[in-house]
Amino acid sequence: MRKIYPLLALFVLVNTAHAQNLLQAKLGAGDAASWNVGAGITQELLHLNAEWVNQYGIAYTKAGVFLDDDNPFGAQVGFRYPYYFTGEAKNGYYIGVYLGHLDSQFKNNEYKSRLGAGIDLAYVWLSPERISTLSVGLGAAEKFKNQAGEVTADTEPQLQFSYTLSFGLK
Repeated sequence: MRKIYPLLALFVLVNTAHAQNLLQAKLGAGDAASWNVGAGITQELLHLNAEWVNQYGIAYTKAGVFLDDDNPFGAQVGFRYPYYFTGEAKNGYYIGVYLGHLDSQFKNNEYKSRLGAGIDLAYVWLSPERISTLSVGLGAAEKFKNQAGEVTADTEPQLQFSYTLSFGLK
């Protein structure tokens, strides 16, 4: 997985100029508070979250613990871009990307968090007071091997369901 990082960095750098033409500002200053804090659940990750609403979408970070026996730490960061609004408010479908800890697996006699990345489709209820998000994502996490070198968790596509509720800071 580490061999792909330089290639991914090059891909992002080369396509940054093209993204300036593709991304359009769709959110205004009055649509939501710039900073929001809240809580939610993502798969088995019970977390607190912070969201930054800007004119291009919503950037977020989540930090919490997995609901396993050992409760290992997990965190994710991501960004959602508004794709289609379903009414006068800025409620609607957002597409996004995320990376961080996707799940936890038993490895070498303890639970460990697995890093990964993915894409998601979310429905966002957006107002100046709060943000409520329901999303489904498709991602993949790193491969785990035990001390004997046997694969205990392989890199496979996995669904990620999430619900968060955040309130604006004024």
